[in-house]
Amino acid sequence: MDELRENVGAERQRVETTLVELSNAIARERMSTVELAGIATFLLNVYNGVENILKQVLRAEGVRIRASETWHIEVLNEASVRGIISPDLRRDLRPFLGFRHFFVHGYGYMLEEAPLMDLANRASTVWSRFIAEVERFVAEQSSAEHD
Repeated sequence: MDELRENVGAERQRVETTLVELSNAIARERMSTVELAGIATFLLNVYNGVENILKQVLRAEGVRIRASETWHIEVLNEASVRGIISPDLRRDLRPFLGFRHFFVHGYGYMLEEAPLMDLANRASTVWSRFIAEVERFVAEQSSAEHD
């Protein structure tokens, strides 16, 4: 469990550094296509951090995520079913997952500023809820192991 805590902490630090950069980027008044692509990259990085943490916690719980076309959805669903994250948080993470799919399979010039900025403006709040729920779960599991 100590290794899991260290890994989650390291991932947390990387995401929180990314969120600072994202905050700086969205503070600009006008956005070029290149700046929107940068914001999109930061959002992808944040969501990748969420998935990385969930995969580590699930692995520590003995859950194996099978490679498939739907594994990204399965990670969120399994994390919610196992109580790592709440169903409400899973619902709030779904738009970020959808964005991840668009970003990976789309083209940067197709980014629309309004929906992108909506996600960017919500990223910090959703992240704070996410990391609080995950750290609560890990702490509870660690306590249960020591009992």
